[in-house]
Amino acid sequence: MPTSSSSDAELEDLPETPDITGAYPRLTDEQIMLLSQHGERKPLTRDTVLFSEGDRDRGLFVVLDGRVRVVQEDGPGGEPRVLAIHGRGRFVGDLSMLTGQAVYVTAVAQTDVEVVEVPYDRLKEAVTQDQALGDLILRALILRRNIRADLGAGLRIIGSRYSAGTRLLRDFVSRNRIPCRWEDVEDDPGAEATLRAFDIPPDQTPVVIWQGRTVLRNPGTTELADLLGLRAAPSRTAYDLVVVGAGPGGLAAAVYAASEGLSTIVLDAFATGGQAATSSQIENYLGFPAGITGGELADRAVVQARKFGAGFTVPGEATSLTQADGYHVVGLAEGGDLDAHAVLVATGVRYRRLDVPGTDRLEGSSVYYAATEFEARLCRQDAVTVVGGGNSAGQAACFLARRSPEVNLVVRHEDLGRDMSRYLAERVEKSPRIRVWRTTEVAELLGDEALEEVLLRDLRTEQKHRVTTTALFVLIGAAPHTDWLRGQVPLDAGGFVLTGLAAGCHDGTLETRRHGVFAVGDVRSGSVKRVAAAVGEGSAAIRQVHDYLEAVGRR
Repeated sequence: MPTSSSSDAELEDLPETPDITGAYPRLTDEQIMLLSQHGERKPLTRDTVLFSEGDRDRGLFVVLDGRVRVVQEDGPGGEPRVLAIHGRGRFVGDLSMLTGQAVYVTAVAQTDVEVVEVPYDRLKEAVTQDQALGDLILRALILRRNIRADLGAGLRIIGSRYSAGTRLLRDFVSRNRIPCRWEDVEDDPGAEATLRAFDIPPDQTPVVIWQGRTVLRNPGTTELADLLGLRAAPSRTAYDLVVVGAGPGGLAAAVYAASEGLSTIVLDAFATGGQAATSSQIENYLGFPAGITGGELADRAVVQARKFGAGFTVPGEATSLTQADGYHVVGLAEGGDLDAHAVLVATGVRYRRLDVPGTDRLEGSSVYYAATEFEARLCRQDAVTVVGGGNSAGQAACFLARRSPEVNLVVRHEDLGRDMSRYLAERVEKSPRIRVWRTTEVAELLGDEALEEVLLRDLRTEQKHRVTTTALFVLIGAAPHTDWLRGQVPLDAGGFVLTGLAAGCHDGTLETRRHGVFAVGDVRSGSVKRVAAAVGEGSAAIRQVHDYLEAVGRR
């Protein structure tokens, strides 16, 4: 199988990729021996494919002798591109093997090699004997995924920056940490050439190209998720627990429920990780003194929950909650129902939309509700504006300031430390690239097809300022996602779910007035809106789920 435009001799001479960031660690002899006990030793000839882009349920390969190259099959220009070379003591794999998704790269024997293949189930056994080894492998695979995303490896999305469909797909892959390369038909001649090569008319864009040959024309997120393995088919007729929402609270609940033997499936309408996954750096979460990105925290939690047997369906949007034959029934927007003995609501909140002139026109191209690496790459060193005064806005401003020469932070009040952690407020104020506009609001978005300026209004003087900017990040307020629960469980005036005494239940319980339905995290009325608080509630709720199941004779 040809994997590069280079000659065989050139490929064989390629040096091993250096380990600069920790993405390519070398295993110790003891670690190799442990993995060998759980795998199968295999001699392979040069050019043998270990796994291919699009494969699922593949194992980890430990290189005992020779070299293995990892390539992107459909690289820029249509030629395969070498992403990494692994020699003796290195391991070859993809984060997808742990999250249940399709693999985004191809691995090929660069020389005659000897490897140990460790299947996923056996790998789980091995890392329970050496937790440091498990953490080493997980961290390396997450770092490799980030590196590949920066290189544009993975699937290709071709479409117009002005297309709402393109924006939806870009947001979906970004929020789910899926490596991809976006090609804008507005300014990329190669994108137009690709569309002609596949005979795709403009009205069938955006287009997703997978493995260089599978083409989805104007797909929805469900169709794309099915292709990539994000949607697990129900494994049983009724679950012990359906978790609705895969933010920190829902993920914690899934880990504890599955680890304690409850059949568990997790639904999320858009992506695992919730709003926390959009954070570029969480620095006040216990156990991570150097901070951790929201995406890495989410990926680690998904891997942990899957290790214990929890299933995930993304997108899986809950649209109704009813009862039938003694079960709670969760209706899905994508079709079908899920029956459960218990339901845990962890749908969190969503940032409110900025209701000012120009938003409708420019929201598809220039307005964002998250600030991740993907959005930062789209800003292209231009000036940007962030709206909001909480931690999410402060983190976004600091993160964007690494790339953008000018970040405008618009806050409606005077005291930056009112809603923002003090350490973060001080960092914002000290950054030479961040300008804070206090007691100010956005009055209008200016530009025809793309954002060019924002019109700011001083709330004290009514004075207006035109500020050049190419992207607007809106991180203001939050509204709970509970419309699907109305009429089924009591909500407070703001739409948040009532639990415990407020719902007429025992004090301290996370159960709603409807027995067997629980709520945790930001969606719960009176909760502390912090990642650690949501994780605590998600784990604590499972004890109460057990009590409920035992009381009604379902365990």
